[in-house]
Amino acid sequence: MTGALADLLVDTVDGGASVGFLAPLDHAAAVAWWTERCAAVAAGRLTVWTASEEPGRVLGTVSLALPADKPNSAHRAELVKLMVHRSARGKGLGRRLLAVAEEAAAADGITLLHLDTETGSPAEHLYRTSGWTEVGAIPDYAADPAGVLRPTTIYYKRPAPPGPREGNALQGRGELRDGGPGAELPEPGGAGAER
Repeated sequence: MTGALADLLVDTVDGGASVGFLAPLDHAAAVAWWTERCAAVAAGRLTVWTASEEPGRVLGTVSLALPADKPNSAHRAELVKLMVHRSARGKGLGRRLLAVAEEAAAADGITLLHLDTETGSPAEHLYRTSGWTEVGAIPDYAADPAGVLRPTTIYYKRPAPPGPREGNALQGRGELRDGGPGAELPEPGGAGAER
């Protein structure tokens, strides 16, 4: 799984998205970065969802980072690393990933989500049209893949309380799951959401 996630990360950086890395990103470095995340996943501090078209090829991912070491922050989580492969963009996958993460957060009792994204990036449109509230921008926050310092915009959202379901399909923390081949990412609100 880390190899497929690394492929996605390399594609995302090569495509110009500011997700914390400079271009060109070496595949081995991307694998190492995802491998380092496994400890946080195992400890329940990070939940990662993936969307795959076929086994071994991840088209998208999103994660929720939980401040497990801060008892006064157990009500919130940070949405991190929402990535969609360039070949899968414009088909609603980013919006589906975002909705699954939001619903899982609500089902787990998270009442506040926050994120940051490069100011002026295409991701801002997704967050704004998905009900996220802009807090403000920080200048020269991080370098884009080309090494140019860019501002970041902070957003937050209070996820809607979970609605009626056929069981809680988003149970358990500390797993990195893949829904498998064939548009495995569940529809928001439905059974079968994987985490």
